[in-house]
Amino acid sequence: MQGAEHDRGVTTETSAPAVRQARRLVTPIPGPKSVELMARKTSAVASGVGTTMPVFTAHAGGGLLEDVDGNILIDLGSGIAVTTVGAAEPRVVAAVQEQVAAFTHTCFMVTPYEGYVAVAEHLNRLTPGDHEKRTALFNSGAEAVENAVKIARHHTGKDAVVVFDHAYHGRTNLTMAMTAKSMPYKHGFGPFASEVYRAPLSYPYRDGGLDGATAAARAIDVIEKQVGADNLAAVVIEPIQGEGGFIVPAAGFLSALAAWCTANGVVFVADEVQSGFARTGAMFACEHDGVVPDLIVTAKGIAGGLPLSAVTGRAEMMDAVHVGGLGGTYGGNPIACAAALAVIETIEADGLVERARQIEELVVGRLRAIGERDSRIGDVRGRGAMLAVELVEAGTDTPDPVLAKEIATRSHAEGVIVLTCGTYGNVLRFLPPLSITDEQLDEAFDVVEAALAAAGQ
Repeated sequence: MQGAEHDRGVTTETSAPAVRQARRLVTPIPGPKSVELMARKTSAVASGVGTTMPVFTAHAGGGLLEDVDGNILIDLGSGIAVTTVGAAEPRVVAAVQEQVAAFTHTCFMVTPYEGYVAVAEHLNRLTPGDHEKRTALFNSGAEAVENAVKIARHHTGKDAVVVFDHAYHGRTNLTMAMTAKSMPYKHGFGPFASEVYRAPLSYPYRDGGLDGATAAARAIDVIEKQVGADNLAAVVIEPIQGEGGFIVPAAGFLSALAAWCTANGVVFVADEVQSGFARTGAMFACEHDGVVPDLIVTAKGIAGGLPLSAVTGRAEMMDAVHVGGLGGTYGGNPIACAAALAVIETIEADGLVERARQIEELVVGRLRAIGERDSRIGDVRGRGAMLAVELVEAGTDTPDPVLAKEIATRSHAEGVIVLTCGTYGNVLRFLPPLSITDEQLDEAFDVVEAALAAAGQ
């Protein structure tokens, strides 16, 4: 309840200031200090940079975030799937502090350093497939997607790229062309890069229950008729779509696409920017479908909040690019590499892949039980700790973005960070850090359930 205190009095043990391990509201959301900072933001920051919540962070750790007014919020967003191991995981903090004291930058292309090589070695080991691999490091997910396209084009000598309905791949010119949703990502920013084509996705809730093989045949038919394998460098797909609505394709869809790519000399690229690094209850989401991508793109959860991304793939494809054709001033920054090594250690040492599966079991069961009582929940989907509900007008499949916004707003006011997404804006997505406790999850979904019950009243 707003203004009430929810506090069990347990603290995290990190080198950062401790965040008490329970939701606590001591002011309305936003509090006076956040209001003051938002006024400064309005006068100093470009208005095109929006915020989901009007609160400013002071500390974060585990499954919680403390704002500048002393309110403690339960985090079901993880900075959009970034702080998978927690926002101040002790191993990450220590690794970053040690690296900062050694050196902050030399540029790997000038005088290299071991951290970059070590991250590449781990990615070559962890990504699906036992073939020989190479890795290149970059800064953002969009930058890595662009480089995957560059590599595919250089390797194949072909230009065209196929992406899918509802896709999100970034905000650069090429990745805006690859992204499906116009507002807010593309509107007014064209013209966009050419030779990008779109195929229909398997969307089980909205495509009449089409099985994966049939949905793949439909997509391949479009690709062959509108593009042609002889012109196609790469098929780029999110194994579980992110911004598009956490859409999980029907079983067999991804594997059929990958097999077609192999048979036709097309590079199959898995964009695992949001779904990678234990988020889905596997190290990478494509593993759920037994798919081994030619190239896999990673970012977000890779470095515990520091900017880092990667393209990892078949050695013959990665090495096809001429020397100097890949890279960038900050790509594989040493501090980000140190953080990434600590993230990987944490995932493996703390059993976070299994923890993601536990979160799925706890949350999906609860959401489905709510859906049985409330027909406004049209679909519950996702894997691991990448979960969503699609909201519709009661008794129909008509998207209800107003309801999604109201539930999110009510949850925010009660100290729970919830994000929306989806082509229709009607999906609530849940991305808790894997360090969140069962108690925090229970309390957070108590709030979400109450928000759903109150919405529309």
